[in-house]
Amino acid sequence: MVRSGLCQLALRPKFVPQLRCIHSEGEKWQSVATATATAASLSACANAQENLQPMQTFKYSDTTVRLAEPHQLQPKPDAAGLQFGKLFTDHMLKIEYHQRLGGWQKPVITPFENLVLHPAAKVLHYAVELFEGMKAYRGVDGRIRLFRPDMNMERMNRSAVRAGLPTFNGQELIKCLSRLVSIDQEWVPHSESSSLYIRPTLIGIDPCLGVACLESALLYAILSPVGAYFSSGFQPVSLMADPQYTRAFPGGCGDKKMGSNYAPTIHVQHEANLRGYQQVLWLYGPDEQLTEVGTMNIFVLLINESGELELVTPNLDGLILPGVTRMSILELTRGWNEFKVSERKITMAEMIHLMQNNRLVEMFGAGTACIVSPVASIHYKDITIKIPTGSQENPLYRRLERALTSIQYGRVEHPWAVPID
Repeated sequence: MVRSGLCQLALRPKFVPQLRCIHSEGEKWQSVATATATAASLSACANAQENLQPMQTFKYSDTTVRLAEPHQLQPKPDAAGLQFGKLFTDHMLKIEYHQRLGGWQKPVITPFENLVLHPAAKVLHYAVELFEGMKAYRGVDGRIRLFRPDMNMERMNRSAVRAGLPTFNGQELIKCLSRLVSIDQEWVPHSESSSLYIRPTLIGIDPCLGVACLESALLYAILSPVGAYFSSGFQPVSLMADPQYTRAFPGGCGDKKMGSNYAPTIHVQHEANLRGYQQVLWLYGPDEQLTEVGTMNIFVLLINESGELELVTPNLDGLILPGVTRMSILELTRGWNEFKVSERKITMAEMIHLMQNNRLVEMFGAGTACIVSPVASIHYKDITIKIPTGSQENPLYRRLERALTSIQYGRVEHPWAVPID
């Protein structure tokens, strides 16, 4: 529970001089605090903005656990009927941050419960928040594994820096999350088509209005047993590519996992569904670059001008989320050394040219929630680009799905899979 009274107490200048960064039109950021508080507060802001290695962090060894009472425990669902993000486990993790109390407080695992926030909490007004998406998998040997959690921690801290939220030691959070999963391990499905989704979230909870540096935050994590992300399973999907919609801009936050990147896409996704398409292909710029598909990174397997088989994904230029699955696919395919693998710009003009010359082979999205999702067609203006993804005898997307799930479910030993003991 976020105690608003505690936050309000921390905001009273009677106890500690306060520095706020305020922005008014036509003016630079300026201090409205006493000179004695300025240096320390500026140091905290600078740390949040520039340094991924926090000066102060919470520690797993300080974690306390309050288990749910028997009447609070829920029945475990049948793995066959699981949907994405509909059910949640019996416990959650909460870690508060209050600058005036020294920063990060001790981690607490509690029964799953609602949060209590002040109506003026920064997260509710200025979208000061971020989240991550991870999974725990029950392997064929019965052991539970996380998949490359260190990459999620690095990305979460980078998002925190951009949002002005406090950073932390990623290894300490991995330990806390592992303990949470261990407590709710009965919720990890006994199925290779299901998993336990882990949603760490960091929000600004200062109980005051004004676009300003934060003094209080809440990091929490909830768990949800999930099945397939898309109801269509591995059926290739159709995409709407409409140049009037843009997901991200240079210098923005397209490469950060923030809710403010997702809310504006909901209307466009609904429009795509009304037109009869399953997902949105996000384009950017006058040359209409492919960036992402839905909430996934995008890959195109093609035959290039030199006659080579080439796997292409857009490069990380600030517009695109640096996906964990994306990086894993790049590392796997480069390790296979069977075809050219490129991170480069790819445009709608190139896609049309490839289609006209029968050089499109496959296209698929990739992400934690879905792993890989094949694409059958792109509907762009008055053109339909058909992609023979589903007609390949041994499609690459299927091979990648098998390779990744073999690691995740322990069919092969791999350092990317981190066991929870």
